[in-house]
Amino acid sequence: MSETDHRVSLREAFWVWARVAALSFGGPAGQIAVMHRILVEEKRWIGETRFLHALNYCMLLPGPEAHELAIYIGWLMHRVRGGILAGVLFVLPGFVVLGTLSWLYAVYGHIAVVQSLFFGLTAAVLAVVLEAVMRVGKRALKSRGAVVIAVLAFTGIFFFALPFPLIILAAGAIGFAGNALRPDWFAARAGHGAAKEESEPALIDAALARGLPSHLKPSLFRFLRVAVIGGVIWLGPLAVLLATLGPDNVFSTIGLFNSKMAVVTFGGAYAVLAYMAQQAVQHYHWLKPNEMLVGLGFAETTPGPLICVVQFVGFMAAFRQPGALDPALAGFVGGAMAMWSTFVPPFIWIFLGGPYIEALIGNRSLNAALSAITAAVVGVILNLAVWFALHTLFARVSDWHGYGLSVSVPDLTSVNVAALVLAAAAMVAMFRFKVGMIPTMLACSVAGAIYFAFAGR
Repeated sequence: MSETDHRVSLREAFWVWARVAALSFGGPAGQIAVMHRILVEEKRWIGETRFLHALNYCMLLPGPEAHELAIYIGWLMHRVRGGILAGVLFVLPGFVVLGTLSWLYAVYGHIAVVQSLFFGLTAAVLAVVLEAVMRVGKRALKSRGAVVIAVLAFTGIFFFALPFPLIILAAGAIGFAGNALRPDWFAARAGHGAAKEESEPALIDAALARGLPSHLKPSLFRFLRVAVIGGVIWLGPLAVLLATLGPDNVFSTIGLFNSKMAVVTFGGAYAVLAYMAQQAVQHYHWLKPNEMLVGLGFAETTPGPLICVVQFVGFMAAFRQPGALDPALAGFVGGAMAMWSTFVPPFIWIFLGGPYIEALIGNRSLNAALSAITAAVVGVILNLAVWFALHTLFARVSDWHGYGLSVSVPDLTSVNVAALVLAAAAMVAMFRFKVGMIPTMLACSVAGAIYFAFAGR
């Protein structure tokens, strides 16, 4: 598809994608809504049906689906350079802002007023995550099979500490098989609802109706070229680190961890957070549980994908193990390495699989697997909410092991009453009075500061 086919120049696309990026707050649901409003309703670049088909395809992929959707639409419009433009602009504001916030927290986080603001922020995040459980649950749990899968996913990760990738793969397999064996239990939903066909086709749809452009036609040569070039760009920096610093260096570890996460984390940003929090806090000991909440709060209140929280994790990990570098410089390098390892793979997935999307979309078995994965994500997000709640509302939480179980158990005498009150207030504000996420988080931050001031902490 050439620029004359759809009458949108790359320069015009730059400003539209910059606007999308600047308005992309509130996690993947908010970001997808922004893209839909601007690209489908306002600019009429892409039609409703094709937009939803693209979204379903991106949900099948590991990584942040909103970022992948932006790359996909940019790729449709202007080939590889359009995909790169859309994908880079989508994460650039978050990269700049989150890097600055990470530095402020690392350097000044011990100051009382800063601690007080973060205290209120972490309490509000509990309401945000719980709201995500309810939002995704309403969309995903529309059959008996979906409810069963969600319950099994929560049970597996909370009580048995099963790995997140295993849960997602098992859910997909159950949905795939269940669609054939018990379709009444595992009925695949038709995406996000039936799309209403427009009287006048959107720019991309009109261009495709005139003929399939070359970059949308499957090609083995192009597939191999993208795989090789993309793999070198993605893993090249990690290979250099491993060769020069070794696998135990913090920068190598950050790159290895995020590269692995990029290929195994299916199910959206909140589901990815459960896996990342488990590893960053419990395995690598880069962060404390409350610090993971701080990072999530930063990512929630800045533009860009929610999974940009990997930059905060990478910054703090390198800041605390700087080696010969200045701690702040090490933090910025660690954050950049985390972002590179996380956000380069989505470009590869789109450029590799894009030409085959029509073969994937509309396949009932694959749609059933996707629905099952989405249902499992509900259970995983609920586990994330419970995990955050335990470590925010209680000062002491221990892990109990026995009879094959691995369960986090709070010390009820260590409850943090102030955090409990703030979290409850945030839930009432968001669920009862429909207050927006960002105003709620700002209000809780201010309330936390006032509490610290009067408590003399």
